[in-house]
Amino acid sequence: MIQRRTLLKTGAAAALGTPALSGLAQQAVTLKFHTFMSPSSNVWLAMHKPWMEKVEKESGGRIKFEGYPAMQLGGTPVQLYDQVKDGVVDVVWTLPGNTAGRFPRIEVFELPFMMSNAEATSKAYWEYVQTVAPDEFKDTQVLALQVHGPGVIHTVDKPVKSIADMRGLKLRAPTRQVTKLMGVLGATPVGMPLPQIPDALSKGTINGCVIPWEVVPSVKVNELTKFHAEFDPAGGSLYTTTFVMAMNKAKYNSLAPELKKVIDNNSGMATSAWLGKVQQGNDVPGRKTASDRGNTIYTVSAAEAQDFRRKSRTVEVEWVEDMNKKGFDGKKLLDTARSLIEKHTKTTKA
Repeated sequence: MIQRRTLLKTGAAAALGTPALSGLAQQAVTLKFHTFMSPSSNVWLAMHKPWMEKVEKESGGRIKFEGYPAMQLGGTPVQLYDQVKDGVVDVVWTLPGNTAGRFPRIEVFELPFMMSNAEATSKAYWEYVQTVAPDEFKDTQVLALQVHGPGVIHTVDKPVKSIADMRGLKLRAPTRQVTKLMGVLGATPVGMPLPQIPDALSKGTINGCVIPWEVVPSVKVNELTKFHAEFDPAGGSLYTTTFVMAMNKAKYNSLAPELKKVIDNNSGMATSAWLGKVQQGNDVPGRKTASDRGNTIYTVSAAEAQDFRRKSRTVEVEWVEDMNKKGFDGKKLLDTARSLIEKHTKTTKA
């Protein structure tokens, strides 16, 4: 019976002019994409969904995605990297900094006043990992590495115009280095994942937070705070945050060669740069949601930023020392990151 069924199938395939095994060869692979970002966020709508759609299209529909924003598959944002490492999900987009100290070498991009623009800094971040930290994400297949636009200080009822204004403020920060920065600048830093910000602001657990303009509407920071302090680009960016888009290694290795190629074509420096550029591009509409409400936006001038720069130098020095203790050459890593940012900034239009 089995033999007869096989012959019938082969005959049908021949009649249609297709190889008998084409059905197997064309079999679709479904990948689960998991992230903490909200389904209404710019990151999900303008970055993640278009990326998935592009991969689906270029694979001729042989790669399909199931997208799960807002931790819909369970767990917490802190667990995302392990979820993809362990094969609970297939692809994630997350903050390496959610797990403090686990990926120490890439924290260099989160040091104060390091970044130029997100597109160029994302290119630098990709090249840095390939050249001086290739084993940083060795447990996964890294698809893209990027940063967001310049970080902004958002406060509920007290404007920040100088370092003196930071004193006593409880401010949420995203990662270990940015948390240190807030402390050095005189605030009381509070670490928490992005989705917890609205609740913490409305309950008064924190007086404010530091996030880029782009993400402001999705966590209602335009509604829950009244004051915003951004930095004049001429004086540098206060900070940025690193992200990783990673795939489960075994799942990637199980793909047919032509499907691996589709994933490869949508990975790497160009994809990292595109993600960074799109994310920073959404800073403008994000900022507008605050100005439209009549919130006060203060721009820290390049001259005023010098105070912030001087004070924050401690964070950089401590990071270099920390790297040295871990057996890395901290100064070399810092110098490499700086020179790569400079190189890519010269060739990337902000």
